[in-house]
Amino acid sequence: MNTSIKKHQVLKIFEGDRQTKLDSLAVEEPLEISISTPQIISKNISITMRTPSNDKDLALGFLFTEGIIVESKQIEGYREEENKIVIQLNESIPLDLSKIKRHFYTSSSCGVCGKASIDSVRTECKIQTSNPKWSVSHSTLHLLPQKLRDAQSVFESTGGIHAAALFNLNGELIHLREDVGRHNALDKLIGVAFMENILPVENHLLLLSGRASFELIQKAAMAGIKFIMAVGAPSSLAVELAEDFGITLIGFLNHNRCNIYTQKQRVQ
Repeated sequence: MNTSIKKHQVLKIFEGDRQTKLDSLAVEEPLEISISTPQIISKNISITMRTPSNDKDLALGFLFTEGIIVESKQIEGYREEENKIVIQLNESIPLDLSKIKRHFYTSSSCGVCGKASIDSVRTECKIQTSNPKWSVSHSTLHLLPQKLRDAQSVFESTGGIHAAALFNLNGELIHLREDVGRHNALDKLIGVAFMENILPVENHLLLLSGRASFELIQKAAMAGIKFIMAVGAPSSLAVELAEDFGITLIGFLNHNRCNIYTQKQRVQ
């Protein structure tokens, strides 16, 4: 049974015709993310609303992008309960308990300037990246939104879910994750890359199904991603962060158009 989708009876009205039918809804449930170590029996880190699936990827991606874990060798194992996952850590790398908080930056809505927010990301980012010289043709990029839609099984059924996808430089889909939360979808994707030891992901293309917010660019920067595309618009602070980290940022990508905001030399 697909735990990501739930059926619900609805009354559909089309051109005056009324019919009772079953509709598909994207499931939204809480997930408690906790860690345990030889010194800590269990410590709750976060509770997030998510679509059930790939919970381990979500937890690992979240812990990595928050700066709590840095390498896959820290992971001893994990334990899943109903709407809860506990990531078991070993002592291979000392755990900095000061990192255990929901966000390591303050958003600009709290009155902090964009520069302070960007500096906070730079302080926490431990990934060492280069300045890749490769480029991608715009014709390849225009094909990716449809490839994303074709691979989105939950979106196809519900129409109410976000996706984050990783492509290689030839436009071939490598990994896709879906969730009701755009941040969770990206955390799930980064969690896969974390466990596959392919970080930094600087020779791949990231496609987001919605808009490009500061938080999404922050998570991508933590993973060393250098090329980000979004179907929707970026925010001003997202563009500033992408520029600061040498990330190519594209918005409004579809089959025949796109806006390139930063590092334009990577698109031919």
